[in-house]
Amino acid sequence: MSVLKRWTGATHPSGRLLMGLGMALVGLAGSNPAWGCAACGCSLSTDGAMGFATPTGFRLTLQMDYLNQDQLRFGTGTISTAQVAGLNTPAPGQGQEVERQTINRYTTLGLIYAPTTDWSFRLMVPYIDRSHTTYGGASNPVTSDQLSRATVTGLGDLKLIASYTGLLPRSNLGFQVGLKLPTGAYGGQNMNGGPLVGRNPVFFGSSGNSGGMPLDTSLQAGTGSTDLLLGVMYHEAVSQNVRAFVNGQFQTAVAERLNAAGSDFRPGNQSALTLGLRYEASQDLVPQLQVNLTHKCADQGALADTADTAGTVAYLSPGIIGKVGAGLQAYAFVQVPIFSNLSGYQLFPHWTGTLGLAYKF
Repeated sequence: MSVLKRWTGATHPSGRLLMGLGMALVGLAGSNPAWGCAACGCSLSTDGAMGFATPTGFRLTLQMDYLNQDQLRFGTGTISTAQVAGLNTPAPGQGQEVERQTINRYTTLGLIYAPTTDWSFRLMVPYIDRSHTTYGGASNPVTSDQLSRATVTGLGDLKLIASYTGLLPRSNLGFQVGLKLPTGAYGGQNMNGGPLVGRNPVFFGSSGNSGGMPLDTSLQAGTGSTDLLLGVMYHEAVSQNVRAFVNGQFQTAVAERLNAAGSDFRPGNQSALTLGLRYEASQDLVPQLQVNLTHKCADQGALADTADTAGTVAYLSPGIIGKVGAGLQAYAFVQVPIFSNLSGYQLFPHWTGTLGLAYKF
């Protein structure tokens, strides 16, 4: 979104599985990845995709995620560009922003070290490639000369995560603790057009209704915040060849660099829950199905678009993981949204795609 909008406004296997699910829900109730809206970020459980196994030594991972947010949604349904633009009548340019599209390409390099089969430590380095177009506070009907464009490329916010899976004798129940660090460019301008704050925030080009304005703070490469990451995971064989798993995560900002009065920003808390099944008749090729549930609270602060950054979404995510060489595995998933309830007017994808590689050395 451009700043224009802000200016205006048990012992049995099944019993053990239920216990694990309950623990995950408890871990989430007290309050993983989203960017400028409730849906912008891959909610796929990579740990579930890889089977939660932790061989000792080092692993290098590379994951690529593609999200094309090309439909406007309001609540649980779609809404047309004309309907959103109509909210600006009879004073175009002074009200609701009319977004067109956001294309996100995330490439994440990971380094994992496991000193034992129960403990592992992970560094995740994301590279962000995002293009965003908006008509701003457009008249109705919208016209091409009102369209503004911005492109974000560069390092995102690093994550450091420690995982332990030895809470039960069979190493199938564990937790995660980590930090997201403010390494990506971040910032923006307050709702009164005040001083520019942050580190190297991106601006729109000169054309269109939002020309020359800074891109929304929530769409920059980083958030400027240090976030605490908490997670729990549990997996259990439910038949000879089928293994079920549950993975819950919670993320909350604990320190914000954008904290001055009138120029503050705090990303909304995020909770995620994944339920999955893996068919393990062959270790060389493992089909998998995940259901990914994510809830994001609204961003807060003078730089935040509080009206349009909260929501709950659910994806059905089929995929497959296989061995492609000595020490090398690959996986591919497609996420198809099956439910969304979004606050305000948000761009949402028809589908998302993930490709990944993991190499043990």
